[in-house]
Amino acid sequence: MARVAQAQPRTRNGKRVFKKSRSLLRKRAGVEPRYQLMFAEKANYPVRWMSKHLEVSRSGFYSWVSLGCPEDDWSCVREAVYRVWTQSDRRFGARFILAFLPDEFRGTTLYRVRKCMRELGIKGCTPYKSKRTTIPDKNAKPKPDLMRRDFTSPIPTYKLVGDITYLRTHQGWLYLSTVIDLNTRMVVGWSLSERMTADIVVNALASAKARGYVAENAIFHSDKGAQYTSRLLAEWARDNNVRLSCSRTGNCHDNAVAESFFATLKNEMYYRRSFSSRAEAKMAVINFIESYYNRKRPHSTIGYQVPAEVMEDFFKRTAPKQPALQKAA
Repeated sequence: MARVAQAQPRTRNGKRVFKKSRSLLRKRAGVEPRYQLMFAEKANYPVRWMSKHLEVSRSGFYSWVSLGCPEDDWSCVREAVYRVWTQSDRRFGARFILAFLPDEFRGTTLYRVRKCMRELGIKGCTPYKSKRTTIPDKNAKPKPDLMRRDFTSPIPTYKLVGDITYLRTHQGWLYLSTVIDLNTRMVVGWSLSERMTADIVVNALASAKARGYVAENAIFHSDKGAQYTSRLLAEWARDNNVRLSCSRTGNCHDNAVAESFFATLKNEMYYRRSFSSRAEAKMAVINFIESYYNRKRPHSTIGYQVPAEVMEDFFKRTAPKQPALQKAA
Protein backbone atom coordinates (compact mmCIF):
# COMPACT_ATOMS: atom_id res chain seq x y z
CA MET A 1 0.00 0.00 0.00
CA ALA A 2 2.89 2.32 0.69
CA ARG A 3 4.25 1.85 -2.81
CA VAL A 4 0.79 2.53 -4.28
CA ALA A 5 0.42 5.67 -2.20
CA GLN A 6 3.80 6.94 -3.32
CA ALA A 7 2.88 6.38 -6.99
CA GLN A 8 -0.20 8.60 -6.73
CA PRO A 9 0.07 12.42 -7.08
CA ARG A 10 -0.26 14.33 -3.85
CA THR A 11 -1.59 17.73 -2.88
CA ARG A 12 0.29 20.06 -0.56
CA ASN A 13 -1.47 18.73 2.53
CA GLY A 14 -0.51 15.17 1.63
CA LYS A 15 -3.92 13.94 0.53
CA ARG A 16 -4.27 11.91 -2.64
CA VAL A 17 -5.96 13.39 -5.74
CA PHE A 18 -8.66 11.18 -7.22
CA LYS A 19 -8.84 12.69 -10.71
CA LYS A 20 -11.52 10.31 -11.98
CA SER A 21 -13.15 9.37 -8.66
CA ARG A 22 -16.60 10.71 -9.63
CA SER A 23 -17.14 7.72 -11.92
CA LEU A 24 -16.63 5.34 -8.97
CA LEU A 25 -19.49 6.77 -6.91
CA ARG A 26 -22.08 7.40 -9.62
CA LYS A 27 -22.58 6.59 -13.27
CA ARG A 28 -21.00 9.19 -15.52
CA ALA A 29 -23.36 11.11 -17.82
CA GLY A 30 -23.23 10.14 -21.46
CA VAL A 31 -21.92 12.43 -24.17
CA GLU A 32 -25.30 13.54 -25.47
CA PRO A 33 -26.60 14.91 -22.11
CA ARG A 34 -23.43 16.96 -21.87
CA TYR A 35 -23.95 18.25 -25.41
CA GLN A 36 -27.52 19.18 -24.47
CA LEU A 37 -26.27 21.10 -21.44
CA MET A 38 -23.72 22.94 -23.58
CA PHE A 39 -26.36 23.83 -26.16
CA ALA A 40 -28.71 25.16 -23.48
CA GLU A 41 -25.97 27.26 -21.84
CA LYS A 42 -24.03 28.42 -24.92
CA ALA A 43 -25.46 31.92 -24.57
CA ASN A 44 -24.06 32.17 -21.03
CA TYR A 45 -20.72 30.34 -21.26
CA PRO A 46 -18.07 29.94 -23.98
CA VAL A 47 -18.20 26.60 -25.79
CA ARG A 48 -14.43 26.20 -25.35
CA TRP A 49 -14.73 26.54 -21.56
CA MET A 50 -17.69 24.15 -21.31
CA SER A 51 -16.10 21.50 -23.52
CA LYS A 52 -12.98 21.57 -21.34
CA HIS A 53 -14.80 21.17 -18.06
CA LEU A 54 -17.34 18.66 -19.36
CA GLU A 55 -14.53 16.71 -21.03
CA VAL A 56 -15.98 16.60 -24.55
CA SER A 57 -14.53 17.80 -27.84
CA ARG A 58 -15.70 21.01 -29.45
CA SER A 59 -15.67 19.40 -32.90
CA GLY A 60 -17.93 16.64 -31.61
CA PHE A 61 -20.32 19.19 -30.14
CA TYR A 62 -20.49 21.18 -33.38
CA SER A 63 -21.08 17.99 -35.37
CA TRP A 64 -23.90 17.07 -32.98
CA VAL A 65 -25.42 20.54 -33.39
CA SER A 66 -25.19 20.39 -37.21
CA LEU A 67 -27.06 17.05 -37.23
CA GLY A 68 -29.91 18.57 -35.25
CA CYS A 69 -30.67 18.69 -31.56
CA PRO A 70 -33.82 17.27 -30.00
CA GLU A 71 -36.70 19.78 -30.09
CA ASP A 72 -34.70 22.08 -32.35
CA ASP A 73 -36.93 23.64 -35.02
CA TRP A 74 -33.96 25.02 -36.97
CA SER A 75 -31.90 21.83 -37.19
CA CYS A 76 -32.60 21.44 -40.93
CA VAL A 77 -31.50 24.99 -41.67
CA ARG A 78 -28.39 24.56 -39.55
CA GLU A 79 -27.52 21.35 -41.36
CA ALA A 80 -27.96 23.05 -44.76
CA VAL A 81 -25.78 25.99 -43.66
CA TYR A 82 -23.04 23.65 -42.51
CA ARG A 83 -23.22 21.62 -45.74
CA VAL A 84 -22.91 24.72 -47.99
CA TRP A 85 -20.02 25.99 -45.87
CA THR A 86 -18.08 22.73 -46.10
CA GLN A 87 -18.75 22.44 -49.85
CA SER A 88 -17.15 25.88 -50.30
CA ASP A 89 -13.98 24.53 -48.64
CA ARG A 90 -14.90 26.61 -45.57
CA ARG A 91 -14.62 29.87 -47.51
CA PHE A 92 -18.19 31.23 -47.66
CA GLY A 93 -19.56 33.82 -45.28
CA ALA A 94 -23.22 34.30 -44.39
CA ARG A 95 -24.23 36.13 -47.57
CA PHE A 96 -22.79 33.52 -49.93
CA ILE A 97 -24.22 30.68 -47.85
CA LEU A 98 -27.67 32.30 -48.02
CA ALA A 99 -27.35 32.58 -51.82
CA PHE A 100 -26.46 28.89 -52.15
CA LEU A 101 -29.04 27.39 -49.77
CA PRO A 102 -31.36 24.82 -51.41
CA ASP A 103 -34.72 26.03 -52.72
CA GLU A 104 -36.64 24.76 -49.69
CA PHE A 105 -34.75 27.28 -47.51
CA ARG A 106 -35.27 30.35 -49.74
CA GLY A 107 -37.32 32.04 -47.02
CA THR A 108 -34.39 31.95 -44.60
CA THR A 109 -33.09 35.37 -43.59
CA LEU A 110 -29.49 36.55 -43.41
CA TYR A 111 -29.92 36.97 -39.64
CA ARG A 112 -30.90 33.30 -39.28
CA VAL A 113 -27.91 32.16 -41.34
CA ARG A 114 -25.55 34.24 -39.21
CA LYS A 115 -27.10 32.86 -36.04
CA CYS A 116 -26.72 29.30 -37.31
CA MET A 117 -23.07 29.99 -38.11
CA ARG A 118 -22.48 31.30 -34.59
CA GLU A 119 -24.14 28.23 -33.08
CA LEU A 120 -22.02 25.97 -35.27
CA GLY A 121 -18.85 27.90 -34.47
CA ILE A 122 -18.04 28.48 -38.17
CA LYS A 123 -17.17 31.58 -40.16
CA GLY A 124 -16.04 32.61 -43.62
CA CYS A 125 -12.61 33.79 -44.65
CA THR A 126 -11.49 37.02 -42.96
CA PRO A 127 -10.09 39.70 -45.30
CA TYR A 128 -6.49 40.80 -44.88
CA LYS A 129 -5.18 44.26 -45.58
CA SER A 130 -3.18 44.53 -48.80
CA LYS A 131 -0.28 46.78 -49.61
CA ARG A 132 -0.13 48.72 -52.86
CA THR A 133 3.00 47.87 -54.88
CA THR A 134 2.63 49.77 -58.19
CA ILE A 135 5.95 50.99 -59.60
CA PRO A 136 5.23 53.71 -62.18
CA ASP A 137 7.40 54.59 -65.18
CA LYS A 138 8.03 58.32 -64.89
CA ASN A 139 9.09 58.55 -68.54
CA ALA A 140 6.02 56.80 -69.94
CA LYS A 141 3.55 58.68 -72.10
CA PRO A 142 0.38 59.40 -70.06
CA LYS A 143 -2.81 57.55 -71.02
CA PRO A 144 -6.38 58.76 -70.39
CA ASP A 145 -8.65 57.38 -67.72
CA LEU A 146 -11.49 56.06 -69.88
CA MET A 147 -13.23 54.34 -66.96
CA ARG A 148 -13.48 57.23 -64.48
CA ARG A 149 -14.42 54.75 -61.75
CA ASP A 150 -17.42 53.49 -63.72
CA PHE A 151 -16.82 49.76 -63.26
CA THR A 152 -20.00 48.70 -65.04
CA SER A 153 -20.47 47.43 -68.55
CA PRO A 154 -23.71 46.88 -70.50
CA ILE A 155 -22.33 43.78 -72.24
CA PRO A 156 -19.48 41.32 -71.63
CA THR A 157 -16.08 41.50 -73.40
CA TYR A 158 -16.24 45.29 -73.87
CA LYS A 159 -14.75 46.75 -70.65
CA LEU A 160 -11.83 44.92 -69.02
CA VAL A 161 -9.52 45.61 -66.08
CA GLY A 162 -6.14 44.15 -65.16
CA ASP A 163 -3.48 44.16 -62.50
CA ILE A 164 -0.44 42.25 -61.20
CA THR A 165 0.08 40.73 -57.76
CA TYR A 166 3.01 39.12 -55.95
CA LEU A 167 2.87 35.56 -54.56
CA ARG A 168 5.65 34.32 -52.29
CA THR A 169 6.83 30.71 -52.37
CA HIS A 170 9.76 28.95 -50.68
CA GLN A 171 11.42 28.88 -54.09
CA GLY A 172 11.01 32.61 -54.75
CA TRP A 173 8.46 35.13 -56.00
CA LEU A 174 5.71 34.33 -58.49
CA TYR A 175 3.81 37.04 -60.36
CA LEU A 176 0.19 36.82 -61.51
CA SER A 177 -1.37 39.08 -64.14
CA THR A 178 -5.12 38.97 -64.68
CA VAL A 179 -7.75 40.33 -67.06
CA ILE A 180 -11.28 40.64 -65.62
CA ASP A 181 -14.50 41.29 -67.51
CA LEU A 182 -16.54 44.03 -65.82
CA ASN A 183 -19.95 42.75 -66.88
CA THR A 184 -19.59 39.16 -65.66
CA ARG A 185 -16.67 39.62 -63.21
CA MET A 186 -15.09 36.57 -64.83
CA VAL A 187 -11.29 36.25 -64.98
CA VAL A 188 -11.09 35.94 -68.77
CA GLY A 189 -7.29 35.98 -69.02
CA TRP A 190 -4.32 35.32 -66.75
CA SER A 191 -0.59 34.73 -66.89
CA LEU A 192 1.98 33.53 -64.35
CA SER A 193 5.71 34.25 -64.49
CA GLU A 194 8.86 34.31 -62.39
CA ARG A 195 9.61 37.82 -63.68
CA MET A 196 7.39 40.88 -63.59
CA THR A 197 7.87 42.20 -67.13
CA ALA A 198 5.53 43.53 -69.79
CA ASP A 199 5.29 40.05 -71.32
CA ILE A 200 3.14 38.83 -68.46
CA VAL A 201 0.50 41.49 -69.20
CA VAL A 202 0.52 40.87 -72.96
CA ASN A 203 0.23 37.11 -72.40
CA ALA A 204 -2.80 37.56 -70.13
CA LEU A 205 -4.53 39.79 -72.69
CA ALA A 206 -3.60 37.48 -75.57
CA SER A 207 -5.13 34.49 -73.75
CA ALA A 208 -8.36 36.42 -73.20
CA LYS A 209 -8.40 37.49 -76.87
CA ALA A 210 -7.81 33.92 -78.08
CA ARG A 211 -10.82 32.69 -76.07
CA GLY A 212 -13.11 35.33 -77.56
CA TYR A 213 -13.38 37.49 -74.46
CA VAL A 214 -12.02 40.75 -75.93
CA ALA A 215 -14.37 42.64 -78.22
CA GLU A 216 -13.35 44.99 -81.03
CA ASN A 217 -12.53 48.46 -79.69
CA ALA A 218 -12.64 47.15 -76.11
CA ILE A 219 -11.29 49.19 -73.18
CA PHE A 220 -8.54 47.70 -71.01
CA HIS A 221 -8.05 49.60 -67.74
CA SER A 222 -5.07 49.28 -65.39
CA ASP A 223 -2.82 51.26 -63.07
CA LYS A 224 0.23 53.19 -64.21
CA GLY A 225 2.73 50.43 -63.50
CA ALA A 226 5.68 50.16 -65.86
CA GLN A 227 4.30 46.96 -67.38
CA TYR A 228 1.06 48.68 -68.42
CA THR A 229 2.73 51.77 -69.89
CA SER A 230 5.30 49.76 -71.85
CA ARG A 231 5.79 49.97 -75.60
CA LEU A 232 5.18 46.22 -75.93
CA LEU A 233 1.65 46.50 -74.53
CA ALA A 234 0.93 49.64 -76.58
CA GLU A 235 1.89 47.82 -79.80
CA TRP A 236 -0.23 44.79 -78.92
CA ALA A 237 -3.23 47.00 -78.12
CA ARG A 238 -2.86 48.87 -81.43
CA ASP A 239 -2.62 45.65 -83.45
CA ASN A 240 -5.67 44.14 -81.71
CA ASN A 241 -7.87 47.26 -81.65
CA VAL A 242 -7.89 47.63 -77.87
CA ARG A 243 -7.99 51.01 -76.13
CA LEU A 244 -5.74 51.41 -73.07
CA SER A 245 -6.88 53.29 -69.98
CA CYS A 246 -4.88 54.11 -66.83
CA SER A 247 -5.82 55.09 -63.31
CA ARG A 248 -3.93 57.37 -60.97
CA THR A 249 -0.77 56.00 -59.36
CA GLY A 250 -1.24 54.29 -56.00
CA ASN A 251 -5.01 54.81 -55.83
CA CYS A 252 -6.61 51.37 -55.46
CA HIS A 253 -10.13 52.83 -55.84
CA ASP A 254 -9.37 53.63 -59.49
CA ASN A 255 -8.88 49.91 -60.16
CA ALA A 256 -11.04 48.48 -57.40
CA VAL A 257 -12.31 45.42 -59.28
CA ALA A 258 -8.84 44.03 -59.95
CA GLU A 259 -7.79 44.72 -56.36
CA SER A 260 -10.93 43.00 -55.07
CA PHE A 261 -10.17 39.82 -57.00
CA PHE A 262 -6.63 39.62 -55.64
CA ALA A 263 -7.98 40.07 -52.11
CA THR A 264 -10.39 37.17 -52.72
CA LEU A 265 -7.62 34.98 -54.14
CA LYS A 266 -5.34 35.58 -51.18
CA ASN A 267 -7.98 35.41 -48.43
CA GLU A 268 -9.71 32.29 -49.71
CA MET A 269 -6.70 30.33 -50.93
CA TYR A 270 -3.20 31.83 -50.76
CA TYR A 271 -3.07 32.81 -47.06
CA ARG A 272 -4.46 29.42 -46.05
CA ARG A 273 -1.58 27.46 -47.55
CA SER A 274 2.20 27.35 -47.83
CA PHE A 275 3.89 26.69 -51.17
CA SER A 276 7.22 24.92 -51.38
CA SER A 277 7.73 25.68 -55.08
CA ARG A 278 6.54 27.97 -57.85
CA ALA A 279 5.06 24.99 -59.69
CA GLU A 280 2.89 24.13 -56.69
CA ALA A 281 1.68 27.72 -56.43
CA LYS A 282 0.93 27.85 -60.17
CA MET A 283 -1.28 24.78 -59.98
CA ALA A 284 -3.12 26.19 -56.97
CA VAL A 285 -3.74 29.55 -58.69
CA ILE A 286 -4.94 27.93 -61.92
CA ASN A 287 -7.28 25.63 -60.01
CA PHE A 288 -8.65 28.54 -57.96
CA ILE A 289 -9.37 30.69 -61.03
CA GLU A 290 -10.64 28.11 -63.51
CA SER A 291 -12.29 25.52 -61.28
CA TYR A 292 -13.54 27.62 -58.39
CA TYR A 293 -13.73 31.40 -58.93
CA ASN A 294 -15.05 31.40 -62.50
CA ARG A 295 -17.29 28.33 -62.29
CA LYS A 296 -18.44 27.85 -58.69
CA ARG A 297 -18.11 31.02 -56.65
CA PRO A 298 -21.10 33.43 -56.72
CA HIS A 299 -20.45 37.15 -57.13
CA SER A 300 -22.56 39.75 -55.33
CA THR A 301 -22.23 42.31 -58.15
CA ILE A 302 -24.05 40.03 -60.60
CA GLY A 303 -26.79 38.99 -58.19
CA TYR A 304 -24.87 36.09 -56.62
CA GLN A 305 -24.63 34.33 -59.97
CA VAL A 306 -21.54 32.44 -61.16
CA PRO A 307 -19.37 34.44 -63.63
CA ALA A 308 -18.85 31.65 -66.17
CA GLU A 309 -22.58 30.93 -66.31
CA VAL A 310 -23.36 34.59 -67.00
CA MET A 311 -20.74 34.69 -69.76
CA GLU A 312 -22.02 31.46 -71.29
CA ASP A 313 -25.59 32.78 -71.26
CA PHE A 314 -24.44 35.93 -73.10
CA PHE A 315 -22.80 33.95 -75.89
CA LYS A 316 -25.87 31.73 -76.23
CA ARG A 317 -28.15 34.75 -76.56
CA THR A 318 -25.93 36.54 -79.10
CA ALA A 319 -24.88 33.53 -81.18
CA PRO A 320 -26.18 33.68 -84.78
CA LYS A 321 -29.10 31.36 -85.31
CA GLN A 322 -28.48 28.43 -87.60
CA PRO A 323 -30.90 28.16 -90.54
CA ALA A 324 -33.36 25.31 -90.22
CA LEU A 325 -32.62 22.33 -92.43
CA GLN A 326 -35.26 21.77 -95.06
CA LYS A 327 -36.62 18.28 -95.44
CA ALA A 328 -35.97 16.60 -98.75
CA ALA A 329 -39.03 16.38 -101.02
